[in-house]
Amino acid sequence: METDIRTLKPQALWNYFYGLTQVPRPSGKKEPIATHIANIGKSLGLETLRDEIGNVLIRKPATAGLENRKAVILQAHMDMVPQANSNINHNFETDTIKARIDGEWVTATDTTLGADNGIGVAAALAVLAANDIPHPALEVFITVDEETGMFGAFGLQPNFLKGDILINMDSEDEGELYVGCAGGLDANIEFDYKQVPVPEGDVALKITLTGLKGGHSGVDIHLQRANANKLIFRFLKTAIAEYEARLASIEGGNLRNAIPREATAVITVPEDAVDDVLEFVNSTTKLFRTEFAGVDDDISLTVEQVALPAGLLPEEIQDDLINAVTICYNGVYRFIPELPSVVETSNNLAIIKSDGEKIEVKCLLRSSVESRKEELASMIESAFLLAGAKVSFSGAYPGWKPNLDSPILKKMQEIYNSKFGKDPKIMIIHAGLECGILGTHYPAMDMISFGPTIRYPHSPAEKVNIKTVEMFWDFLKETLKNIPE
Repeated sequence: METDIRTLKPQALWNYFYGLTQVPRPSGKKEPIATHIANIGKSLGLETLRDEIGNVLIRKPATAGLENRKAVILQAHMDMVPQANSNINHNFETDTIKARIDGEWVTATDTTLGADNGIGVAAALAVLAANDIPHPALEVFITVDEETGMFGAFGLQPNFLKGDILINMDSEDEGELYVGCAGGLDANIEFDYKQVPVPEGDVALKITLTGLKGGHSGVDIHLQRANANKLIFRFLKTAIAEYEARLASIEGGNLRNAIPREATAVITVPEDAVDDVLEFVNSTTKLFRTEFAGVDDDISLTVEQVALPAGLLPEEIQDDLINAVTICYNGVYRFIPELPSVVETSNNLAIIKSDGEKIEVKCLLRSSVESRKEELASMIESAFLLAGAKVSFSGAYPGWKPNLDSPILKKMQEIYNSKFGKDPKIMIIHAGLECGILGTHYPAMDMISFGPTIRYPHSPAEKVNIKTVEMFWDFLKETLKNIPE
C-alpha cells in the first residue's frame, strides 16, 4: 500500500507539505521554518521579506489580464503544536514528522501531524510556484508563533501588507466559510509553598492517567472529551479523604490550547492502605471509562510504587488546590443562542504543574462575546483567590466580528455553489483565527477563512482528509481566478 504522501494529488501541494514535515517547527522555534519558507520564495525569484518578528511575506505579480483585480493576501501560520504520545521519545526541535497515508486520511505516527496549519502554508507555496493558475497581485503572508499567542499577527507593522482581500487558510472543515472567531484570554495561577516531611511509615505511589484523546481546546471543546487535569484531581480528592493520601507532586497537560490528555501525580499513603488504593485505582478506571464511553474509551489509570519524595505539599495548600481545581469551570460555558450548535464561551483547564516550591495552573478562556469572557475570567479568579493563589491574566486577543455583507464571502459562495453544486455553510469558529488581530491592523480589509477537513488538531490523533485537500485546492484556484475588481 502506498504510504508516501508525495504521490497524492494535488502533487505540488503535497510536495510542499512533505517539505514542511522535514523541518522542525514547534511554536517558539521559528528560525528553521521561517528560513525554509523564505528560501522557497527567493528560489522562485519572488520578492521575499521578513519583518522584525520573523513573519515571512512573499509577493507575486498578477498574471496577464488580472492586473485590475483586487490584490489578495493568502495567509497561514508556520508553527505547529508539538504533542506526542508518552510511548515515544520525540524531540520536536530536532526530529521530523513521520507523515503517512491511512486510508482516506494523512496522519502521523504518535505525534501531531502539523496539517494545522501546514496545509495552508503548502497551498500558498504551491500557488506561488505554479505557472498555470490565473491570479491577481498576490501576497503570501506566513506568520510565526500563532499557536502560543498569535505573536506574529500581534507583531505585524502598519503598511507591511498591501492587499485588499485576506484569505486565511487555517479553518478545518471543507464546505464551510468562516467569517468570525472567538477571542481568547490566558489565566495564570500560582500557589507558593514549602515542602513538609513525609509521614513516618508512608510509601510513595505514582498515579498516571493516560489514554485520553485530548484535542484542540477551541474546535473540540464541545465534544465533551475528558480533561486529564479534572479527572486526576477527582481521583486525588477521594484518595486523600478516604485513604490518608498526601500529594507530593502533580503534572498534567503541557499546552494551553490543547485539551490535556495525560496527568501524573506522586502521592504517599500509609503502607497498610496501599492495597485499598490499588483497588480504588481499578474501580476509578472502570468508572471513568463508563462515564466517557463512546467519547474517551481508552482511559487508563495506573499505579506504581516509587522512591519516597523529598517532601509533600502542606495539607492546607494541598486541600485548597484540590478544592479550587475541582470547582474551576472547564469546558463549554455557553452556546450562541442564535446558533445553538456554535460555542460562544469556554474554558480549558490546560496545565497544572508543581516543582517543589510553586504550583502553576494555566487556563485558556475563549469567547466571541467580550463580556462573557470577562464573566468566566471572574469566576475562575474567584475560585483560586479563595484558595489563596495569585491570579493574573495575559495574552488577550480580540475576536473577529462577522461581516455577512463581505464581497469575498458573496463571491466565494457563488463559486462554491457553481463548482460543487451546493451552498457552503457560513460559520463562526470557536477558536482563535489571526483574522481578529489582523483586522485591528487593517480594519478596511475584507477577510474570510476556509480549509480542508482536519480532525483532532493539537493531538497525536491529528489527521487531514485527502479528498477535501483536493477540493480545497480546486476551490482556492477558482477563487483566485474570480477575484472582483
